[in-house]
Amino acid sequence: MIRLISVIKNDYLLTGFFILIIFFAFRQEYHEKEYIFFWFGFFGMIVSEFFFLQQGVEEFLRDSLFGVMPLWLPFLWAYSFVVIKRAVIIILKK
Repeated sequence: MIRLISVIKNDYLLTGFFILIIFFAFRQEYHEKEYIFFWFGFFGMIVSEFFFLQQGVEEFLRDSLFGVMPLWLPFLWAYSFVVIKRAVIIILKK
């Protein structure tokens, strides 16, 4: 998903691709209550990114969401939370 950011310059199109990737990833494999991690990552990181932006810690050139950050960023963060959860499960099983 990260590689697509530099390839697809349109934030709305990129967001659509991210949503499709997430949809098919969940259809292929879904663990119990993963939606909690997804939505926590989605909304939690929007709030966190706003805090960082207000403090001047970071700045985005692509600002299609509320005029301050890329529209696709919360989807990337949200699915990252799911991937981290899955990785922890794999590590704990070994």
